[in-house]
Amino acid sequence: MPGLRRLTGRRIWVCGHRGMVGSVIVRRLEEAGAQVLVTPRDAVDLRRQEAVERFVHDHRPEEIVLAAATVGGIAANLARPVEFLQDNLLIAANVMAAAHRHDVERLLYVASSAVYPRDAPQPSGEDALLTGPLEPTHEGYAIAKIAGIKLAQSYHRQYGRAYFSVLPTNLYGRGDNFDPQTSHVIPALIRKAHTAKREGNDHITIWGSGQARREFLHADDCAGACIHLLRSNVDAPMFNLGSGEELTILELTQLVCRVVGFTGEIRTDPSKPSGPDRKLLDCSRLRATGWAPQVSLADGLASTYASFLERSAGNS
Repeated sequence: MPGLRRLTGRRIWVCGHRGMVGSVIVRRLEEAGAQVLVTPRDAVDLRRQEAVERFVHDHRPEEIVLAAATVGGIAANLARPVEFLQDNLLIAANVMAAAHRHDVERLLYVASSAVYPRDAPQPSGEDALLTGPLEPTHEGYAIAKIAGIKLAQSYHRQYGRAYFSVLPTNLYGRGDNFDPQTSHVIPALIRKAHTAKREGNDHITIWGSGQARREFLHADDCAGACIHLLRSNVDAPMFNLGSGEELTILELTQLVCRVVGFTGEIRTDPSKPSGPDRKLLDCSRLRATGWAPQVSLADGLASTYASFLERSAGNS
């Protein structure tokens, strides 16, 4: 396509390369012929400014994909607000500062749709940012991500840097985090349904009424959108990234149970928090650049469950 940037031979540092999205971005960049730079967390702690500065000085990336973050579901956000706020603030500030000081030409920051106000119009466009109070269950994480988005915009406005952000909806996929204490809704439901099936339980219980509506995007589609934007000459500071399809948490649970093969009852617990009633993104800005998701929810859930079984077998 005319006007697309070539990634062949470009030195691109992927922060968070072992993550669910980062690992796919690495693979896609390598397929595109890029020279991908990665570093394990124990070698470069992105929360430590000196370590980040040293890495960027020594390896001189031309572009950076900042996909590293401290993440988790509602329970984890409520239990550890300091880490979710502080870690993500430090990661964004340290990486962007080092990028600017060492003349990194381009930076893509992977933020989150959690930044939008709890009562934002649905579907939410990019102009909904900072128009109202945040969802309390993930406020710390959202504040940190908003700061990262605004920092990228500020580097562009003050110094002309091509630093911009993507705001994905709820992500899932192969390599997801299935820890019951820190996982997001899809891996948590997969583990819950699988355990109930294995142990012969007659029901599972989900948080909230089950009527909250959400949209989900496979990690492969998120990575594909990131590569698409890295190839493009984008002129916007931020892009929503979602599938455009929504369903209730109860409907999601029913679909997960079919994939897993659990046939018991699904019970709800309205005493538990479930977040905002509806959360859907307006992705017309990104769709206008020619991108569209490729992975259906049914296929994505099947492959995610397969990866859970593979991991479980490897740990047995």
